[in-house]
Amino acid sequence: MGDSQSWTATPAAAERARSVLATAWSCAVTAEGSKEEFVGAHTVTEDGRVLLQVPEDSALVTAAICAPRGEPSAVLEFADVAPVPVRNRIRARLWIAGWFGAAEGHLAFRATRVVLREPSGAVVVDLDEFAAAAPDPLATAEARLLTHLADCHSDAVERLTRLVEPESLHGAVRVQPLAVDRHGLTLRIERTRAHGDVRLPFHRPADDVAQLTERMHVLLGQASAASCPRTLQRQRTDGDG
Repeated sequence: MGDSQSWTATPAAAERARSVLATAWSCAVTAEGSKEEFVGAHTVTEDGRVLLQVPEDSALVTAAICAPRGEPSAVLEFADVAPVPVRNRIRARLWIAGWFGAAEGHLAFRATRVVLREPSGAVVVDLDEFAAAAPDPLATAEARLLTHLADCHSDAVERLTRLVEPESLHGAVRVQPLAVDRHGLTLRIERTRAHGDVRLPFHRPADDVAQLTERMHVLLGQASAASCPRTLQRQRTDGDG
């Protein structure tokens, strides 16, 4: 269920895809009729190529050695998981289809198709744009920033709801920070049996944590000057943990 709050100043698809790739901890690989999941096994080159360090007894190694053309096809899947406990914590999924081969103790993956699926829908990412893009500069710090905001500054999160259109808060029982990037902060608004997300854009992009702190102070100042919305209902929602 979506909200009427408009989304502005959002990252491009290629940048979002590279951010997912940079922060995902696990990688599921489907190749030659089998599927394996690897944790903490992938690295990413500057141009977006994925390098996998897999056990010698992995089916992928066998496939790389025995493939008739020397480069078996495969699909890599990465999940972008919200660091703060919310409903539907998977914020996006990234699929990379292509070919891989053994090289210098790892498997090097060459992409032929990149697909990013977010709640708004799936998009095919241009390969040249994907190779040229960089992850969001806040991507690797996002988990720490959001958990700190949720755990230590719940009052600030509730104050930020003053910037949300009233209809988006109708029936809300809990609001949590869902995502942050250089362009803005996203809040997850949970209702009894539904939820929606709203975007609070920064007045200018933040290229590091220091700039993010300043952008957040601006948002909080705007919220303090705004009229206060009706109080959130204080009841336990279905599925809350």
